Amino acid sequence: MPTSASTQPNVLWISTHDINPHLGCYAGIWPGAEQASTPRLDALAADGLLFEQAFAAAPVCGPSRSAIVTGCFPPAIGTMHMRTRATPPPEVRLLPEYFRAAGYWTGNTAFTDFQVDVPEPVYDELGDHAHWRLRDDPEQPFFMAFHSLITHESQLYQDDDEFARKTADAQRVEKADVPPYHPDTEVYRTSWRRYLELISQMDHWVGTILDQLEEDGLADNTIVVFWSDHGLGMPRGKRWATELGFREPLIIRWPGKIAAGSRYAEPVGLMDLAPTMLSMCGLDVPGHMHGEVLFERRSEYVVSARDRMGEAEDTSRSIRDRRFRYTRHLHPDRSPMGHTEYPDNLWTWKELRRLFAQEAQQQLAFGEPPSILTDLQRTIVAASKRAPEELYDIDADPHEEHNLAGLPEYADVQQRLADALDSWLERTGDLGRRPEQDLLAEWHPDGQRPQTAAPEVESSDGLVAITCSTDGSLIGWTTDPPTAGSAIVGRRRWQLYTAPFTPSAPIWVKTWRLGFQPCADVPIAR
Repeated sequence: MPTSASTQPNVLWISTHDINPHLGCYAGIWPGAEQASTPRLDALAADGLLFEQAFAAAPVCGPSRSAIVTGCFPPAIGTMHMRTRATPPPEVRLLPEYFRAAGYWTGNTAFTDFQVDVPEPVYDELGDHAHWRLRDDPEQPFFMAFHSLITHESQLYQDDDEFARKTADAQRVEKADVPPYHPDTEVYRTSWRRYLELISQMDHWVGTILDQLEEDGLADNTIVVFWSDHGLGMPRGKRWATELGFREPLIIRWPGKIAAGSRYAEPVGLMDLAPTMLSMCGLDVPGHMHGEVLFERRSEYVVSARDRMGEAEDTSRSIRDRRFRYTRHLHPDRSPMGHTEYPDNLWTWKELRRLFAQEAQQQLAFGEPPSILTDLQRTIVAASKRAPEELYDIDADPHEEHNLAGLPEYADVQQRLADALDSWLERTGDLGRRPEQDLLAEWHPDGQRPQTAAPEVESSDGLVAITCSTDGSLIGWTTDPPTAGSAIVGRRRWQLYTAPFTPSAPIWVKTWRLGFQPCADVPIAR
């Protein structure tokens, strides 16, 4: 859906954390969605396009968001391990850089959990204060990303007073249904009730942004995209290679271009957002991106991956078509709920481990068969092993209760999906199969990140041309001097260099490359 340069649309991203499609507009599509009170997001879907089957590239924020902002599969570019600082291939860039180079104003409300350090010229404004209203020219098109922590897993576990304060605008939930993969205990009943109330609070926050867009007269020429990064922050969701870990809400509204009330039933990936945004705004889509333009998708599959989570070493690869999910665990001898310090201190994790320990006492101390957890719940916290392959018919079994892998009647489906997964991994690459220490040794020779080469500056009759010999680098310049206070983030305003220009004042030039240290400032006198 390209558009002319004279009518370039704005792009507004609104994202949240740690939820599945528990929005009212997904009722009948996602189990339990009808329990959520989300009038503003329901209205957004009614005015735009709802993707019924959207999937994250990873079941945790950093790798997932790296895929969204680069359009690349995390294991192919090295961003698959949670809490790493990868060095992607030189062609990989962050989406807002393309927009800024095309003349857009770019902003982001602080959250940049992309697994790489963000070069300063990528955004005009980065921080909680960022807003399209900060543009100097109100006619300049913008790419603005708002990120909220309202639904982050950490918010489930606050004390009652703090939770009430932070959800003052939420619709209260008297009783939430606990799905079969979780034990029906007070801990989980409370957690699920709070989860739905946080979604309601987040919906209210979304509404305030959409209201501002209307107030400014920008709604008709703005592409609005709502998404979450991965599944809910309870066991078997976030950090798990499951439908619950990968399945996401995704809504896009573009008045006059996308028919109101549209639905798209085929599987798509959040990784497709980067090429889609570029295409919708009439910009070129780089050939290295692994994502596809949503409106031109040719693949019937979406591939996702689970790798190291904190100190929990694991590797799983998963593929989804319209009906089935196939998952392969490279370490089936490891527990699906291996110890990870941060979530192990959350009460849903503690509760599941407590119940599992009680079952062990049933067997070891009293010789009784385990009866506290169901077979399904037990697979989440199994002490040592799991099936090496899993296959689920999501249409018939949305909670993934019945593993079909190995059953003769599903052999053709399993083989088809396994072959498609192998083909994808061979085509894109899979660095997750390599020891992480080997990758770090390549990225950080002698234990240090390489430094981007200093800019080479040529000046003729006041016209300044700047180049950098580091492959994959970007160049920025500023008129703000490097004073002692400039170390504070956001104090110096960096411009993205795209072509030779004539400075109106003395400038400082600097170079960046993803995964590298930036070079030192180079002053250029007027």
